Amino acid sequence: MKKAFIQLHIAVFLAGFTGILGKLITLNEGLLVWYRLMISAFSLWILFFFQRKNIKIAFSDVIKIFGIGAIAALHWVSFYGSIKYANVSIALVCFSAVGFFTAFLEPLIFRVKIDLIELLLGLMTIAGIYFIFHFDPTYKTGIVVGLISALLGSLFPILNKAVLKKVSPESVTLYELSGGFIFLSLLLPFYLKLFPTNYIFPNLSDWMWLLILSWACTVLAFNLSMKALQKISAFTVNLSYNLEPVYGILLAFAVLGENKYLNKGFYIGLSFIIFAIVAQMIRLWSKRKKSA
Repeated sequence: MKKAFIQLHIAVFLAGFTGILGKLITLNEGLLVWYRLMISAFSLWILFFFQRKNIKIAFSDVIKIFGIGAIAALHWVSFYGSIKYANVSIALVCFSAVGFFTAFLEPLIFRVKIDLIELLLGLMTIAGIYFIFHFDPTYKTGIVVGLISALLGSLFPILNKAVLKKVSPESVTLYELSGGFIFLSLLLPFYLKLFPTNYIFPNLSDWMWLLILSWACTVLAFNLSMKALQKISAFTVNLSYNLEPVYGILLAFAVLGENKYLNKGFYIGLSFIIFAIVAQMIRLWSKRKKSA
């Protein structure tokens, strides 16, 4: 059990590190995600081939998962776009709004009653983002793009719920990455026309960070999460991933020194968001304990 928790938190830490890598890679957000998807998808196909995993699924499920993968790709593009227009800390703070959007979208999609407490905690996150925006409007574009990323980031896990009832997590991840890569490959010529860039091919430094992003923060993190799931519940895994923005912001402070460029509004807003995350984790943990 202890080993499983270590594996899980390494996976969460790696997920938090993706923001740092997005800042270090000089490619624009569209190309960055395209290379990430290409490397990750092909690596998983090779990995599963040698592991002889059964990844055959119905064609109708492939189409559904490809669609979810397209949403995931757009989420990543907007997430890294937020980093490019603002910084890692702002992008991760906006990512915390996932809870707010989920509180609205999940009941609408599954036609269930809205959880008022989840909605209030989500509104607290939005209040935190407002404080940051109110005190420092220079990050306006990054915050808007970051909120679009959070909206998309809340949508594809909700859609995954129905798919995971029929398809294994390994197959879902593989086909989502592949679908996202195919979708972005079709979209990229138009994207680059709207957002031209001088750098299409990664330099040596970019390749190094892209391989770390794809192999460590995507493929390795995925495998560690799957191994942890063999010993601990999916609930605990999902709950632990709420720490991703916190890890990411601390890393941005330590590695990039972003705390030097942030004013008191950021810290007021961040305190709102951390309180909402901790309150939701305690609430869900208590609810889980009672039901058990």
